[in-house]
Amino acid sequence: MPTNLLRFILAVMLLPLLWTAAGAQDASLPELGSPLPGQKDITYLDLARMIIPDLAADKNGFYRGGLPIAMRHIEGPDSGGSPPETSGFSNASVLAIKAGGKDRLTMLFDLGDSSDSAEGYAVLALYDITGKPRLLDAANVALDRSTYFREPGKLGIGANDDILMIESSHSNSNQNYMIVPLIMVARDKLKLIDIIYLFDEHVCAYSRTQDVAFKAIAEGRRHAAIKVTVTDATVVNDESCDDQPPKPESHDISVTYHWDKTTSHYAKDSDALDKLAGENAKRF
Repeated sequence: MPTNLLRFILAVMLLPLLWTAAGAQDASLPELGSPLPGQKDITYLDLARMIIPDLAADKNGFYRGGLPIAMRHIEGPDSGGSPPETSGFSNASVLAIKAGGKDRLTMLFDLGDSSDSAEGYAVLALYDITGKPRLLDAANVALDRSTYFREPGKLGIGANDDILMIESSHSNSNQNYMIVPLIMVARDKLKLIDIIYLFDEHVCAYSRTQDVAFKAIAEGRRHAAIKVTVTDATVVNDESCDDQPPKPESHDISVTYHWDKTTSHYAKDSDALDKLAGENAKRF
């Protein structure tokens, strides 16, 4: 076989692998003062100032500013609290995504405690940086005290679109509370798909943990289906305790979200995750 033809065949075979690797990149934490890829005169700080106009670095490299721009909460007008009057952070998470076949950049800023809510205040911002950078949309996505991208941060639902996985959480001495909103981009606007509630408990006799995994399943629609699987596992601890431990077990709870072109929204095929959230609330 001619060498050039062999090279061409190998390149074609590698394309899906290269696309998968590129799509699996996690969120990063670049220095805010560093330039955007391919742009010498525009930095991540310039993007951050579209959210907090007076943001500036202090002598220790910590960034401080006042109130962010006005924005909605991703869950709706009845959710979320007010932003803190002053904001401060050392960096922000950055994640490149595809939306409608276009290259987009997201940044997540955890601004700390809300002034009137037990939840924190965290801004998810969507940018177009293919030319002069533009802020396309921003929403408060905090549902608990600390908010960040849940690794790997995104899931491809086709060659042209990704969805985002965020996590808000807090912990006490033996419990971890985790809330995972799934967010898509529609016409350059952030749009909530659903919220998943998880709860870990660690006591003397046993540990019960809930982990979630996401999988895209192509089914001939505009967007792939999203299968969400929560693994609920109880492990008995090898310690001397007063309480009788439960039986060790592990089981999966799965729900699949299918794209509905009529409503332009994802619809889930089961209320199993809602029931799990209710059962978890009784254990708090």
